[in-house]
Amino acid sequence: MTSTFTFDGIGTRWDIVTDLPLDARLRALVLDRVEAFDITWSRFREDSLVTRLAQGGPVTFPEEARALFDLYDALSEATGGAVDPLVGRDLELWGYDADYTLVPASREAREAHRAQGQPLWRDRVRRDGTTVTGSDPVLIDVGAAGKGLLVDILGQLLHDEGVESNLVDGSGDMRRRGSGTDRIGLEHPLEPERVIGVVELRDSMALCASSTTRRTWGPGLHHVLDARTGWPVRDVLATWVTADDCRTADGLTTALFTTPASRLARDFDFASILMTVDGEVETWGEFPGELFSNRPTHTTRTHF
Repeated sequence: MTSTFTFDGIGTRWDIVTDLPLDARLRALVLDRVEAFDITWSRFREDSLVTRLAQGGPVTFPEEARALFDLYDALSEATGGAVDPLVGRDLELWGYDADYTLVPASREAREAHRAQGQPLWRDRVRRDGTTVTGSDPVLIDVGAAGKGLLVDILGQLLHDEGVESNLVDGSGDMRRRGSGTDRIGLEHPLEPERVIGVVELRDSMALCASSTTRRTWGPGLHHVLDARTGWPVRDVLATWVTADDCRTADGLTTALFTTPASRLARDFDFASILMTVDGEVETWGEFPGELFSNRPTHTTRTHF
C-alpha cells in the first residue's frame, strides 16, 4: 500500500507518493518549499524575484539558481540558442503573459521586439554566483526546466527528512527515489485516454514529457517557442526523456523540439522518444520501457 499527497502549486497539480502518509509537519514543509520556489521564479507574480529582475537592477537568487543557470548555459550552447530563458518577453507578446490575456500583441509589436535582435542569456545578463544583473531590464522564463528542478528539490527534501522512498510527480515531470518500481504510461498527445508505451521508473530516475497540445490558446499558439525566432515550434508534437535528474530531463524535453537528440547527446546522458506532427516516432538511447507500435492501451496516469 502507498499514500498520495495531492496539492496544487506553481500552476499545476502535484502528487507525492510515499509508503506511509506524510504527517502534517512534512506536508506543511512541502507546501512552504513550493511557495518559496514560486515567489522566486514565477513571472506571473508581482512579488517574485523574476519580476524584480524585469524591473531592473541586480537580483540575488537562492542557491538553487546555480544549478538551474548552469543547465540553461549548457542547453543554450547545445541548441544554438533555441533554448534560452530570455524567451519570457516573446511568450508575453504571444499572449502568455502575467494577466493570462492569451491575446497576441500586434504583428508590429512583435516585429519591433525582434528587430532589436535575438535576446541571448549569455549576452544580456551578468552572473556573479547567484546574483544576476541585466544589461537592461530582462524577463526570464524558466518553464523549460524549472518544474523539473522543483521535483528534484522536493524529492531531496523528503529524503533528508527520512522519507527515503518517494515519487514526486509534477503533472508528468517525475522522479523516483528509493526502492520500488513505477510503471508509467506515456500519454498519447492527441488521445489522452491512450498511451504509446510505458516506462519502468526506478531509483534515481527521472521522466519528463512535453507536448504542444498542452497550454494552447489559439491555432498554432502554445508555450514551446524557439528562442532563435520567437515563434512557436511546428514540426514536433511531443517529447519524452529519462535522465538521472528531473531538471535535466525537463530541459531536454524542450530542447528536442528544435535540436536532434544526436547533438544533445554530446553534452547530456539521456534516453528519449519524440513524436512528430506527422505521427512518426523517433527514439534515442536505451529507453527503460516498452514502446507500443500498433496497440495503444488505456492508462490511469497523465503525463503532460
